[in-house]
Amino acid sequence: DASVWRDGFKYPLHFEKGENVGGLHKEPTDRGKKTGSTFRWKPDLEVFTDIDIPVDYYTDVMKRQAVVNAGVTFRFREETSAGRFSTTDFRYDNGILDYVTELAGEESLTQPVFWQTERKGRDRADKPEYKVKLSVALCFSNKTALCEYYHNSSFLEHGGSPEKATRSAMVSAIDKYLRDNNKYVKGEAKITFPDVQDCLILVSSSFSTQTSYENQTKKAITNKFIQEAMTEFLRSRLEIYFIENRDAAEKIAAQVLINKRS
Repeated sequence: DASVWRDGFKYPLHFEKGENVGGLHKEPTDRGKKTGSTFRWKPDLEVFTDIDIPVDYYTDVMKRQAVVNAGVTFRFREETSAGRFSTTDFRYDNGILDYVTELAGEESLTQPVFWQTERKGRDRADKPEYKVKLSVALCFSNKTALCEYYHNSSFLEHGGSPEKATRSAMVSAIDKYLRDNNKYVKGEAKITFPDVQDCLILVSSSFSTQTSYENQTKKAITNKFIQEAMTEFLRSRLEIYFIENRDAAEKIAAQVLINKRS
């Protein structure tokens, strides 16, 4: 059941088995100019093997939405007994930066930083140009490690373009710092991404007007331009960060080398 409030009216819709039943109705409302939508749904036991959806599913989805929609409150209400509800709110005023700060705790190697940019480009010469907005929050820690990627507010469980960009940019920028500052011992092989990943907390959230998904599960994106733009953006921001934050750069270099040599 969908109820939509707009233009001073309420528009109810009812669906069964994927089909609209009864058409669209228009009803007067006492909500004035307020707008919004309410959806009520129940999984169909004929379609799904099990319709007992665990509470963890809802709280995980709502928390992830709060992370990538800064300043919006997501409220989960669960009926614990007839007419009695427990309430849990999810809200991150500074979005992914607050989330990374929460993950890092108080003993991270470096302070969390937030970087953002907008770019325009295309995946191929014969493809249309589109816009992408890139946001990244990160810090380094020897206690916690986590990388998560989001696109158009959806969690990319398998990453795709943003993950490839992160791997490439991180290894490139940190390897350059290690070489420029003679941190490698003679004949030592260069670092790899797992050496960095073991001490990295990074959350990226991107939005674009064109999106290519790896498959129907939509758990990874394959946009070539997003990968290129994010690689260049992250690499350049890291190089500037290392110059401006010498103490942090030294801590990162030391930890990455410890990871590599162990």
